[in-house]
Amino acid sequence: MKFGEQLKTSLIKDYFYYYIAYDDLKYELSKGLSSNSWSDVAEERFVTLLESELDKVYTFQRVKSTEINRRITQAEKDVERVIEQSETNPNSVDEQQFEDLEEDLSSVIADVHDMAKFAQLNYTGFQKIIKKHDKLTGWTLKPIFAARLNSKPFFNENYDVLVVKLSKLYDLVRTRGHPVVGDSSAGGSQQNFVRQTTKYWVHPNNITELKLIILKHLPVLVFNAKKEFEREDSAITSIYYDNSHLDLYLGRLEKSEGAEAIRLRWYGGMSSDTIFVERKTHREDWTGEKSVKARFPLKEKYVNDFLSGKYSVEQAFAKMRKEKKKSIKEIENLEALASEIQYRVISKKLRPVVRSFYNRTAFQLPGDARVRISLDTELSMIREDNFDGLDRSHKNWRRMDIGVDWPFNQLPPKDIERFPYAVLEVKLQTQLGQEPPQWVRDLVSSHLVEAVPKFSKFIHGTAVLLPDMVKLIPFWLPQMDVDIRKPSQQSYGIERPVSQGTGVDLEAGNTGSVHFQASAHPHATEATRLLTGSGEYSPNASTTDAHLGLVGKAIAWFRKAFALDVQVATEPDGTVYLENIKLPPGKTLCVPVRIEPKVYFANERTFLAWVEIGILLSAVAGGLLNYGNDIAVQASIGFFLVAFGTIIYAIFIYLYRMHAIRNKLAIRYDDQIGPLIICVALAAALGVNFVFQFWAGGTGGGNGGGPRPTLISQ
Repeated sequence: MKFGEQLKTSLIKDYFYYYIAYDDLKYELSKGLSSNSWSDVAEERFVTLLESELDKVYTFQRVKSTEINRRITQAEKDVERVIEQSETNPNSVDEQQFEDLEEDLSSVIADVHDMAKFAQLNYTGFQKIIKKHDKLTGWTLKPIFAARLNSKPFFNENYDVLVVKLSKLYDLVRTRGHPVVGDSSAGGSQQNFVRQTTKYWVHPNNITELKLIILKHLPVLVFNAKKEFEREDSAITSIYYDNSHLDLYLGRLEKSEGAEAIRLRWYGGMSSDTIFVERKTHREDWTGEKSVKARFPLKEKYVNDFLSGKYSVEQAFAKMRKEKKKSIKEIENLEALASEIQYRVISKKLRPVVRSFYNRTAFQLPGDARVRISLDTELSMIREDNFDGLDRSHKNWRRMDIGVDWPFNQLPPKDIERFPYAVLEVKLQTQLGQEPPQWVRDLVSSHLVEAVPKFSKFIHGTAVLLPDMVKLIPFWLPQMDVDIRKPSQQSYGIERPVSQGTGVDLEAGNTGSVHFQASAHPHATEATRLLTGSGEYSPNASTTDAHLGLVGKAIAWFRKAFALDVQVATEPDGTVYLENIKLPPGKTLCVPVRIEPKVYFANERTFLAWVEIGILLSAVAGGLLNYGNDIAVQASIGFFLVAFGTIIYAIFIYLYRMHAIRNKLAIRYDDQIGPLIICVALAAALGVNFVFQFWAGGTGGGNGGGPRPTLISQ
């Protein structure tokens, strides 16, 4: 869809006259070009109109933002008044007052959503018209007008502060002044629970809307409620360690049993004094163990000495033992973890390789870990290594030339990967047999998110920033240039309360609220080395990739890049099959696949079943050979050939599948050809025998015109 049409269908009707006059600007371009040359006069008219449109958009945005802030301030007073009144005199407050407050807050939430969409759409409009101007006229306006945009940055509004305020107010109203309190890390001690973690990409255009939807169900998790929220409070930075062979990267990508990731993480700015040393360990399902993440705190001034072995584990935990704030067993477990990490860093010669930075908004009920949702924005991966001869960290455990000043414009392009999407992580901890909340299922099935099983910031950053060293790449990497946006669902999103306005859906002008059922989403738990750039791998797959989400788009990228007829299919367990794909030379692609030990036994059972069929057919052939007439003896040859072919085929399929299982290849483990061939061959043998017997009986041959014998004599 052209942008002009997109603008007409996506704009908010109440803001109609404040949007960029895109058609007028296009007309001004066409009028100036009608004389086949772009003149100074035409340029001046166009720039004047463009400046006027920028002033209009910027002024409206500032006025509307001021109005929203005033409404939030008033809402704070109203909520505080009603709650205080309900506590002092419960009979003086009825349910309708809280419902009115909730409706008012929903209206403010809708306004915030509107402003985010308004800014995004207008910013796109200015970018589009400037690009069109430069292309058609040959005059360069983009760098000049970029300065004008920066001087009136209507598109740089940070809604995080508003989201935190609205979340607190909405939670107070939702709980009628009694919000859930407790330790945000609690909830992990309940028994017989299943923890499910899934990851999604979110397009920048959908970030604010997604936050506003979630806060109506879960409050923003604030660790220090007494402190005024600041942007730096949401910053999370991690330094991932590896060696020159990238052993940890390969282990995590291939999901090898026991694969580790070692990182050092801190929260907030560079002045943070507490560094968390973390280790993530992957466990395969067949081990009966769960993948775990363990960590311990360390003062920043001791990090370098600890990693080099100069600062012992005993020294690191001496204060903790003295204070006795943890049990002896807990301290011993932490000491064991620290010893293992210290040994691993020294023995494997690990050093800082990749830094990940992002601002996180977490949603969770304090003291209740059943549903935890986090959204990471401004995600960036930054080089920390010295593999190219440049020591970026200068023998330190991290480089010090950057902090949390995103977008890190001081870095050269080769040192940074600014990830184009936000990353949504949904962690569910439910009792066995219990379904996740309906709103969560609706959310992850909506147009706002794109599922990416097993996405890893460490893996992505290493693969992108060290292309000369990485041969094995994750399955999502080839489709990074594919737009993940989907057509908006009119039945899902932020809606304005009908009594507060026109009742118009903010996205497409529809009214009402319709919820839809979430479809099941496969979650892969393993990865496999599937394709190499030196050759071609073609398992039998015939399903098209039209509705396969991220993996399907990856296949589309390959088709476009290499003009190949690519096919892809998936199974409910997340197994992915690819066909006719060629990768760039020297690269290998990993895709999700589930391989468990029970598959070995299933392969053996299938082999024995085939052998059983072969033995049965050979018994039929033997019976015909020993007890039949002359024609039956001839028919036994057909049964013998079918039996022999069945057993040979079973041996071949068994060995082929065994090889695929051991190498974790994403092939089709079902058999589409073998059963059909055996049935056809058996039917042919029976048919030929019947024809011969009928012909012999009709001509009086065989046994002298007596009764025709059966296949096996009685």
